[in-house]
Amino acid sequence: MHGYVLQLLGGDLQRAEDVVQETLLRCWRNQQLTGDRGQNLRPWLFKVARNLVIDDYRLRSARPKEVDGTAWLDDVLADTDDVDQVLSALVLAKAFQSLSPAHREVLYETYYTGRSTREVAVVLGIPPGTVKSRLYHAVRNLRQALGVPEPEVSGK
Repeated sequence: MHGYVLQLLGGDLQRAEDVVQETLLRCWRNQQLTGDRGQNLRPWLFKVARNLVIDDYRLRSARPKEVDGTAWLDDVLADTDDVDQVLSALVLAKAFQSLSPAHREVLYETYYTGRSTREVAVVLGIPPGTVKSRLYHAVRNLRQALGVPEPEVSGK
C-alpha cells in the first residue's frame, strides 16, 4: 500500500507516510478485523488511501499556494527605482529640517562625512561628550519626525 500511495503522490515520501498512517488509523477505527471481514480489507484500504490522496490534492489546489518564510526578503532586496529614492529623500529632507541647527550639524558631520566623534568635536569646536549627546538626541528626534518607533533596549 505504501508503494501505491507513494506513486499516487509522485514520490513525496513524507505525505505518503501520512496517508498510509491515516488509512490504517481509519481501518482500526471503522473495520472489524475478525472473521471473514479481514479477507476483504485490502480493496477497502486501497480505496481509503486513494480517497485521502484525492482529498489532499483538492485541499491543496483550493488553498492559495504556500510560500516559504523568505518570500518577503525578495521584495525587500528588490532594486528601488528613482521614484522611491526621490520620495525617500524628500521625506528625509523634511524630517531633517525639523531638527535644530546643532543637531543637523552633528548628524551631517557624523553620518554624511563619516567623521569620528573626536573629529566632529574638533571641527565644531565642542567637547566630544557634547557631540555624543547631540548625536543621540538628533537621531532620537529624527526617528520621531519620521514616525519610526524607538528600538527596545534590553535589560531595563
